[in-house]
Amino acid sequence: MQTQSDRAEAAARKAPPAAAPRIDPTTVVGWGVDADPENDPTWPMRDRAGDDGPGMNWSRPALQTAEVEILASVEHKARPATMGTSVPPRGLSGVLRRQAFRLSESQWGHWLLLILADRVNTVEGLLDDLGRGRLPNPLVETGVVPHARSREAAAATVIAAGVVLTAAVLLMRRRR
Repeated sequence: MQTQSDRAEAAARKAPPAAAPRIDPTTVVGWGVDADPENDPTWPMRDRAGDDGPGMNWSRPALQTAEVEILASVEHKARPATMGTSVPPRGLSGVLRRQAFRLSESQWGHWLLLILADRVNTVEGLLDDLGRGRLPNPLVETGVVPHARSREAAAATVIAAGVVLTAAVLLMRRRR
């Protein structure tokens, strides 16, 4: 018994070869747009290895002086002209970030350490706020409650913190 694929193969062997249709390039809009090397819009992006063209026509701006520690990727030889210096690495999150920047950006460990450092930095910020006597308002800071209702959210946070603190004190007394 002959299968359907056998019949299709037999029919393909019997069919005459299809001739490729000839296209007149002059009738096709945009045909050969990059044929002229003097008018090639993709050239600078396509081939920079030969460096046989003008390349970028601007001078590099003066480098920003770093007054704090700047973590740089191992893949890049030079720093960018400007960089963020408002939050230098510090604490446990800074240690994690320094370890991450010892790894290549192509390794998962680099990115996982940076994600972990962000989470640790969140906890460090919370502890820093509490150490300064400032009670954070996570409902507003995370966007759960609009900023316009921040007073009500702050009150809810203070009440919740009071309930948790009272419960902790009562539990500790009860264990004695």
